Amino acid sequence: MPQRPSRPPRILVLSFSPIHRDARVLREIQALCEVGEVTSVGYGPAPPQVARHLRVPDSAPSLPQTPMGVSRLALRRLRASETAAPAARAALRLVREAGLGRFDMVVANDARSIPTAFAIADGAPVWADMHEWAPEERTHVTSWRLLVAPLMDHICRAYLPRCAAVTTVGDEIAGLYERRYGVAPRLVRNAAAFADLSPSEPAPGRIRLVHSGGAVPGRAIEAMIDAVKACDDRFTLDLFLVPGGDRGAYLDRLKDRAADCERISFPAPVAPGDLPRVLNAYDVGVFWIPPFNTNARLTLPNKIFDYVQARLAIAVGPTAEMVRLVDEHGLGVHSRSNETADITATLMALTVQDVADYKRASHAAAHALSFERDKGTIRTIVSELTGSPAAAPGPEAPGPEEDSQR
Repeated sequence: MPQRPSRPPRILVLSFSPIHRDARVLREIQALCEVGEVTSVGYGPAPPQVARHLRVPDSAPSLPQTPMGVSRLALRRLRASETAAPAARAALRLVREAGLGRFDMVVANDARSIPTAFAIADGAPVWADMHEWAPEERTHVTSWRLLVAPLMDHICRAYLPRCAAVTTVGDEIAGLYERRYGVAPRLVRNAAAFADLSPSEPAPGRIRLVHSGGAVPGRAIEAMIDAVKACDDRFTLDLFLVPGGDRGAYLDRLKDRAADCERISFPAPVAPGDLPRVLNAYDVGVFWIPPFNTNARLTLPNKIFDYVQARLAIAVGPTAEMVRLVDEHGLGVHSRSNETADITATLMALTVQDVADYKRASHAAAHALSFERDKGTIRTIVSELTGSPAAAPGPEAPGPEEDSQR
């Protein structure tokens, strides 16, 4: 164990994402701020609670997309590509110019940030939060599969065994990292903070469906729209969608697709921390995603845990991790496929009594499926890596036997 510092540990959190709207990184930072002094590095304005934020320019890509960078990727000059991305160079410059000295630990979010984290760490322990399965993050995109996937595999192979801690979102993906790279990640799920709510009262003659997330092609949102249009008038669907990187073009297409159905609406998106309270007014949280790559096939996303904290019933597709969670806690239903006809049949089979029972099950599982137990894992990691007694989990931290994901 490291020598115990006489002050709270100084922690740097690196994420090449807009941290102020990255729900997972925001929760991570909140937990770390409770036990240490946190400096964040990433896109966008400062997240709450951090001691300081070093803002990477929005114009700096997190992958080596310059002509020289693309050439290196094409020639498989992978070591030279590790910190060649404009965002990586900007992060290194910002940390150097800030003159903050050596940190007690550095947190790297996603594979692309790991080499930069090691360069900043200067020998301090690095915790890699892998979120999902990095080698196949966007393999459905040809250019990513041919140019970027080899770099992600190289980073995982070269750096993960050197990390002092590795975490990921679910058992299936943890198993992939263990089999390919010989590391055993701990679980930090995409669970939302516990919300002190109760299931909402039903609306007479209605089953109010809701979906929240990004307006990103490939997530079967069209199928959800078409399925609800095929359902009877009991069903309404509200879609809380954040525009994707296409400046809202795909979201506009979805609105056009639903324009002839007055039972489908597009409320303005809300901040991640407000989702459970806002979604509590609905009955069923829905999500279908085709298995177009490994991460889609094994996804266990933020929204499922948001639905639980909102005390909703849940309806999902045949995705392994989601099905396991729904069945284990009796939270709702899952369809046989992601086809529109199966989605419609699954929804139409729901009764008002079914929905009420599933909402009660979400209420019963809300503590077990909250971020509180994942926070215990984070505090354990900080304690192990820095020797900080303040980071050690308290008596209410969950033990491994309580983790329903295992």
